[in-house]
Amino acid sequence: MAILELPLEGGCTCGGVRYRLSSKPLIVHCCHCRWCQRETGTAFALNAMIETDRVVLLKGRPLLETIPSFSGKGQQIARCPDCLIALWSHYAGGGSTFAYVRVGTLDDPDRLPPDVHIFTMSKQPWVALSEGVPAMAEFYSRNTVWRAESLERRRIALEGHP
Repeated sequence: MAILELPLEGGCTCGGVRYRLSSKPLIVHCCHCRWCQRETGTAFALNAMIETDRVVLLKGRPLLETIPSFSGKGQQIARCPDCLIALWSHYAGGGSTFAYVRVGTLDDPDRLPPDVHIFTMSKQPWVALSEGVPAMAEFYSRNTVWRAESLERRRIALEGHP
């Protein structure tokens, strides 16, 4: 596996909101569920999960809106208030502790390929999955997929957060 060089910076289409990831993500999900397909208008969503305090705003301030989610608990999406591009989400399970950064909003999205494909049971039949990348019909057991370092960072981030 190649070593990820930092910084990773990104932003919206109009340039009104810019951000930097201050560390590598915990994991990068390529989600093929129908909900992500509908929400993004494409075949899958590619999200880099990272502690929210490691997403450093460089310019602007995103608009936070709550929308429905597959879980029924909703998700909060951070969007540029001008061009409305979705930059990251907060899901009910991790609340505001974790951000799921839209990899496509990075200046160099090629640097964050997926660590795992999830919900492949509903992937589009014409999508070819990456060789050597785990693919799960639905979700997975975190302890079997995540790196030890990421599990420890998650544990630390969740201390004191119910």
